[in-house]
Amino acid sequence: MTASPHHKVREDWLALVREDVLAPGQPIFDCHHHLWDRPEGRYRAEELMADMGAGHDVRASLFVQCRTGYRTTGPEALRPVGEVETVLDWTRGRDRFPAGLVAMADLQLGDRVRPVLDALTEAGQGQVKGIRNTTAWHADPAVRSNPTPPPQGLMRTDAFLDGARAVAAHGLTLDVWAYQTQLDEVRALAEAVPELAVIVDHCGGPLGVGPHDRFDPDNFRAWRESLAQVAALPNTRIKIGGFGLGVFGWRYADDALPPHSDTLANDWAPWVETCLDLFGPDRAMFESNFPVDKGQVSYRTLWNAFKRLAAPLSRDEQDALFWRSAARTYGIDEQIFSDDIGRIPS
Repeated sequence: MTASPHHKVREDWLALVREDVLAPGQPIFDCHHHLWDRPEGRYRAEELMADMGAGHDVRASLFVQCRTGYRTTGPEALRPVGEVETVLDWTRGRDRFPAGLVAMADLQLGDRVRPVLDALTEAGQGQVKGIRNTTAWHADPAVRSNPTPPPQGLMRTDAFLDGARAVAAHGLTLDVWAYQTQLDEVRALAEAVPELAVIVDHCGGPLGVGPHDRFDPDNFRAWRESLAQVAALPNTRIKIGGFGLGVFGWRYADDALPPHSDTLANDWAPWVETCLDLFGPDRAMFESNFPVDKGQVSYRTLWNAFKRLAAPLSRDEQDALFWRSAARTYGIDEQIFSDDIGRIPS
């Protein structure tokens, strides 16, 4: 297996700083996490629940595809159905964790992806809410967030657009992880399929490695201007998070101590504020991106940073960011977030 480009998770390092939980009564829907069991480390139901039970009021979560547990036999197009089967098996009996799944179906199949979507829906027992493909591509080899990058320009092909239309026809959403240099492709996709809810992952991929300097005003301006064109389309949403990704350029993992949430809030504020300015709280949602981001920040500290960033907003706007926007986007029962039944037992 190709080595992961993510920072290694070090539980002993993360334990060196432990913060009090801010705003412990704020309900949270963690709308983006992964599960896997790889040579680089394990993050299955037990590890997920240990993080989500660490003090914040996390009411539900959403699993997002990461090539976990694919079938090893049978038609190639149907092998990602094994991921849904594996995740449901790993999380059996853990109601709402996850409350939904974003699965993989190869949209390069075009209209022929419809039987795959049917199979995923059947295997998911009502929990498959959306689809995501591997689409993040950059010409510079220093810009890598996937050990096996996709070919260039997948989202521009007629086949991908036909596949996206099939996703919409099945009542599913489409998550897209793309770098800032690909946001014109994301805009064109969302414009071409207006009936499809397109969720832009990880702030639209602002880059800080290779030829991109995150502190360069021109680099920031290019990201913002491209993201604004995406945000102008009413069928788009954005996930705010992913700052622990190596391609963002932050190097907290190199420090002797893990970062404090006030440091993170100060560091991330320009990007978070831009996402909120462009999309508004009703089309934006906070995400953990665990365990990828766990290589640089603990779960407790991460959500404390988001709470600091959201503190100037109204209670209604905070609820939109922490749970309501994601719940409505993915069709999750909102009652989970409005009564004590939804709490993780302490």
